[in-house]
Amino acid sequence: MRTALTDLLGVEHPVVGFNRSPAVVAAVTNAGGFGVLAASVYGPEELDAQLTWIEEQVEGKPYGVDLLVPEKFVPGDPADLVASMRAQIPEEHFAFVRGLLEKYDIPPAPTVDHQQVAASLTTPGAIALLDTAFKHRIALIASALGTPPPELVARAKELGVVTAALVGQARHAERQIAAGVDVLVAQGTEAGGHTGTIATMVLTPEIVDIAGERPVLAAGGIADGRQMAAALALGASGVWCGSVWLSSAEDVAVQAIKNKFLAASSADTLRSPTRTGKPARQLRTAWHDEWAAPGSPAPLPLPLQPMLVDEAWQRIDAAAEAGHEGALQLESFFVGQVVGSFRDIRPAGEITRTMAADCAARIRELAERL
Repeated sequence: MRTALTDLLGVEHPVVGFNRSPAVVAAVTNAGGFGVLAASVYGPEELDAQLTWIEEQVEGKPYGVDLLVPEKFVPGDPADLVASMRAQIPEEHFAFVRGLLEKYDIPPAPTVDHQQVAASLTTPGAIALLDTAFKHRIALIASALGTPPPELVARAKELGVVTAALVGQARHAERQIAAGVDVLVAQGTEAGGHTGTIATMVLTPEIVDIAGERPVLAAGGIADGRQMAAALALGASGVWCGSVWLSSAEDVAVQAIKNKFLAASSADTLRSPTRTGKPARQLRTAWHDEWAAPGSPAPLPLPLQPMLVDEAWQRIDAAAEAGHEGALQLESFFVGQVVGSFRDIRPAGEITRTMAADCAARIRELAERL
């Protein structure tokens, strides 16, 4: 299958696989798609190690990275960024999270200090990750949560790296075009993670009409070949998929949440700011009900909310994996409405090849009707 995206990136299938797991990224790329690593979950040193590993696996095949570069975030003291931001978290929020863990009897657990990762969710932090990414042989860099800094676009063009940006409204696309972005990702509200409120079926053709000659990728509600074919019919040059890889063997999510995904329906997700401070679609659990209860504090803005809840989520994940009942009630993760289509856990490469083959078959079936 040949589209503007496959020509631009030099790949066989117009399938972009976005995931935090390096093994998923490598598997998608090696299956003929284009893997993109969620870089903002790492610090600069970790990111460097992960990109080195990916390059060893893909042996020269193209891959990319995605950065969260929010236009609006709580500022801190550059001399002591983490401590200055943490000091802005009210004590009532710390007390609420402690009370929540006590209510569900979540046991203590060894935790990893991810506070510096939370600091990466600021423009200075994203620039540090950008420096690391550009030391590697990336073919694309994507920006989420706003217009990319001019430095990102300029450096990418200088190095011959394709730039992409996620958009949830037409006005977002217009700003990205003005910034010089090469590829637009029309992300509908069905998607997992940070989304807007417009559906993919409506949003994609709007963005295609605005984009001109720029390739547009459809994102949100795409997990099989039929949905991929529908995206191409809307004028997209390919698909950007995130949630489907959560049903892959290579994804690093604990088995407890994968089991919940397999049992979920498409109605079991919601958009909530309780993990990052910005609306993000995830599996609805007791965690969200507790934050929505009367008397609960309002979620904090980015990056204070992830700094507040990161340790709690590490404890919940560990306890849920051990079968702890309270943790299983709380356990959740970012996922789109396609979670209702998950039936089993499969290799990411198989998912990629099956999606592309089923898309081609569907297009041939439709052509026969003309």
